[in-house]
Amino acid sequence: MRSPAHRFGGLLILLLLVPLVAACGGAAPPEPTLAPPTAEGQGAAASTEAPAQPTAAATAAPSPPPTTAAATPDPGAAPTAAPINPDYLEFGVVGHLYYTDRDRVLQLTQNAGFDWVRQQVVWRDIEDPTQNIFGWEELDRVVDTVNAYGRKLLVNVVRSPTAYNATNGLPDDPATLGRFVELMAQRYGSKIHAYEIWNEPNLAVENGGNIVPEDVGHYVEVLKAAYPRIKAVNPDAIVLAAASSSSGVTDPNIALADEEFYRAMYSYNGGEVRDYFDVQAVHPGGAANPPDTLWPENPSFIEGCQPAPDRCWNDDETHYFRHVENVRRWMEEYGMGDKEMWITEYGWATPNDTPGYEFGNFVSLDQQAEYITGAIRRAYEEYPFVGNMFLWNMNFAVLWGEQGNPNHEQASFGILNPDWSPRPSYLATQSLIAELKQRQGR
Repeated sequence: MRSPAHRFGGLLILLLLVPLVAACGGAAPPEPTLAPPTAEGQGAAASTEAPAQPTAAATAAPSPPPTTAAATPDPGAAPTAAPINPDYLEFGVVGHLYYTDRDRVLQLTQNAGFDWVRQQVVWRDIEDPTQNIFGWEELDRVVDTVNAYGRKLLVNVVRSPTAYNATNGLPDDPATLGRFVELMAQRYGSKIHAYEIWNEPNLAVENGGNIVPEDVGHYVEVLKAAYPRIKAVNPDAIVLAAASSSSGVTDPNIALADEEFYRAMYSYNGGEVRDYFDVQAVHPGGAANPPDTLWPENPSFIEGCQPAPDRCWNDDETHYFRHVENVRRWMEEYGMGDKEMWITEYGWATPNDTPGYEFGNFVSLDQQAEYITGAIRRAYEEYPFVGNMFLWNMNFAVLWGEQGNPNHEQASFGILNPDWSPRPSYLATQSLIAELKQRQGR
């Protein structure tokens, strides 16, 4: 995928941080709803939700016309929806753009050199099937602002309306999600560049509170309903199979081990899933382990960590960034090796006060910067099958600071401080992205 010249040539560029854009208002989100942590505290905040987004003002039309006006002045030409260049590793970041200062978030995203933004879209907050109304307005603003700043948009659709699933898990009837994403594609066209169908469906909390092996086939059926409807409207849109949470736990009330989930997905109904996704998403956990370590051949030693809780999060492959290598091996075993992988969440927590994320207390701000840039370099040099990396996260510390809890685990993963100032990880990532883009000739 990336040639040796792209991997190893080039000179280091240091970008000066463009002054932060002044805040321009925007209502704070309501009190966040916290989801339980990933099984045994594993992963990169993958099982948690963003601070809850308010439901947008409803409209009666089930399929409103596409939006056309940009929400902000256009600092650069909007990107096309063409698939990524396989010679490039692209760079994305997870943001929260609902009811916040979107311009400031997108300016910082642009300054850092990120090509893409991943935004979670909560289906139940847009569609009310009982009254056949849709509230698109705030998502309209999100989509338009991302495009106005020349970034590409990956939307991650989650949480069924209660009418489609009583516990807001995957819809009972896959066709209902197919219809919803078709309406999104019709409304936004090439302004949405990629769709990730659900988030970590191997977790009970993401599946309505319970997860059993039979649910994997149901997820494939959901993909089968969504993929052709998106492609019929926008053939250039990239459709991602959801990443499983990095978990070695199988318990109906907690999770299905990710290996069990991936193998079941790839083998369901003779492997037909291969026809219903373009890219496999993956969420490699990091805990407090450096990105080049991996249990058992090169385990991490976490200085100061006692053998509890969770044995210092270093005695299972699912606690390590390099677990992405295992997922790739499973893909190849089932004949999915021609599919690209995108890392749609990765990152390292720093000190926080959220139970289940104590591993962040063993990662300093400088170590966070070191680990993030180490992961990017590793993917760039060692993982030609990875085409895009979305760092978790940009601005969640600002949101949690507004809610009075700046020490929440989601805030601790961020590369901005609650006052919008850059953490060392922002500056280090900005510099590295500039270096790698020069190597790639772009």
